[in-house]
Amino acid sequence: MLSMHTSPLAQPGTGDGGGMNVYVRELCTALARAGSECDVFTRADDPEAPAVIPVEPGFRVHHVPAGPIAPVPKADLGGLVEEFADGVGTWLERSPVQLIHAHYWLSGAAGHLLKHRLDLPLVSTFHTLERVKAATGASDGGDDPRRVETEQAVIGCSDAILAPNVPESDHLVNLYDAPRDRIRVVAPGVDHAFFAPGDRTRARRALGLPTEGRMLLFIGRIQPLKGADVAVGTLEHLRREDAFLVVAGGASGPGGQAEVVRVRALVDEAGLSDRVHFFPPQPHELVSTFCRAADVCLVPSRTESFGLVALEAGACGVPVVATSVGGLRSLIVDGQTGVLVPERRPEAFARAVEWVLNSPERGRALGQAAAVNARRYSWRRAAAAVDSLHSELSERQLVECA
Repeated sequence: MLSMHTSPLAQPGTGDGGGMNVYVRELCTALARAGSECDVFTRADDPEAPAVIPVEPGFRVHHVPAGPIAPVPKADLGGLVEEFADGVGTWLERSPVQLIHAHYWLSGAAGHLLKHRLDLPLVSTFHTLERVKAATGASDGGDDPRRVETEQAVIGCSDAILAPNVPESDHLVNLYDAPRDRIRVVAPGVDHAFFAPGDRTRARRALGLPTEGRMLLFIGRIQPLKGADVAVGTLEHLRREDAFLVVAGGASGPGGQAEVVRVRALVDEAGLSDRVHFFPPQPHELVSTFCRAADVCLVPSRTESFGLVALEAGACGVPVVATSVGGLRSLIVDGQTGVLVPERRPEAFARAVEWVLNSPERGRALGQAAAVNARRYSWRRAAAAVDSLHSELSERQLVECA
């Protein structure tokens, strides 16, 4: 596995750490527990980190020097791809593997080089696609200008491409001319040992939150794409004095720190300082406590290829109110497990939240249905599908560059 720009061991919710970190770590854990050997290669950015970290039997994370051993803006990492790929290739020549599985476009670029150097099958999972971001107005302009060209080349030479749902596979076909027979739809999973319904009052006490009132939750990276400002606006437009908002996450991306300042200013301007509780990024296993504490989870993203936090909140029995975009449309059954909002405006989100909160019976029914729906998703199932694909590719002739 290649995860060049962010380690699966990095804290989700800050910097470049988010759902992809969780995806790679949980998928590799499930593959290792099923008997596969899984080595993840990420760029070394901490001089104190060991060269290799054994996560559990069969799953190791390797820190590969490429450029300075320090954080580098994601927009500048394209110039380090060849050095990263060379470092990974040197290791793989000593310890042969079955195939290369690249995550995100930077890893895809490295994987493309390694495929030709080592004559190995290449699987690509993009997590986000620049043409999709551009089409939805979600591109922040901070990426390497070579990204689209690189995505196109990697897609053309990948032996298989994983998509989390049918809409994402359609984007690959319609925007990048990906051959549909090379796309495999494999949904991410959720760890039901952590993410399951529980006692709301106990969860709030554990977090030091008010045990009375109706809690809205926004959890994730704070950047314009994710919509923490929309969450604040939703609380402002709610006609409920008993409602409060929890924002858990940290600055992410080139505009992340400015967005944190802006969101806090919006809270102050709206006179909501006593009703908005900010928390730093949380370890993944504690996210479930935040979900169980909430009455509604808000996911006001501009675009989401899947929307892992929506699945995890649903697994905890919490209705999700989300923008009607991307993978969220496949994940949420509108009016049954949550609400899809066609307009990404605070007023529209507030109306949807009011609809959920105004009827306790409706809120309970939505949460129960969300938990049942989430049972369809597991990392064990995802790992089985990925492992089956890996076995198929070992018997196929390699795709040649388009």
